[in-house]
Amino acid sequence: MVEDKAPVITVDGPGGSGKGTITQMLARKLGWHLLDSGALYRLTALAAAQNSVPLDDEPALVELAANLDVAFEPTPPGEPAKVLMGGADVTADIRTETCGDNASRVAVMQPVRDALLQRQRDFRKPPGLVADGRDMGTVVFPDAPVKIFLTASAEERAQRRYSQLKDAGVDVNIDALLEEIRVRDERDMNRAAAPLKPADDAQVIDSTGLSIEEVLVRVMAAVGQA
Repeated sequence: MVEDKAPVITVDGPGGSGKGTITQMLARKLGWHLLDSGALYRLTALAAAQNSVPLDDEPALVELAANLDVAFEPTPPGEPAKVLMGGADVTADIRTETCGDNASRVAVMQPVRDALLQRQRDFRKPPGLVADGRDMGTVVFPDAPVKIFLTASAEERAQRRYSQLKDAGVDVNIDALLEEIRVRDERDMNRAAAPLKPADDAQVIDSTGLSIEEVLVRVMAAVGQA
């Protein structure tokens, strides 16, 4: 750990791997701060839609990213962290498949990533931070003492998302979801800017077939070994 800096636990991985739930549970268990870095890209994509900014207008996207008014608020166990933009609750707005796909498109742009980098690092405060994302351990907090890479098969992640959407009353096709996940994975893993991959010193945990409680046990074991 870097001297005079609060400790960080990074939890990276693809969408649907369970990292959002795990980071909330971990942050609550430790009493640490939480960063959902993926929300920042989703917020940028949402701001673009709200301001009619095309997703290929890089300078305008950078301007939006640099001036996002964002805050996270804790929620009961099992619920995603509440996300506020400009004081408005946009938690549901940024969790749509369209917003997620647009966020993945925005995230390939290095100038946008640069605009959000310091904002992410500013969440590092005592007593510590649990950071959820795709490049937390490789780019944003490379000195983190504990790095987790949480993954699961594309089929399992599609089934999880399908169940979530059906429970929410959304009519959805699982084959279309699976294809969207595969396309997003391909784009995220092969982008030039901070591709999705485990840090060299990350502990990889495959959550396929595991309950969230079983995953938390494995993550806590990794934390305890650090």
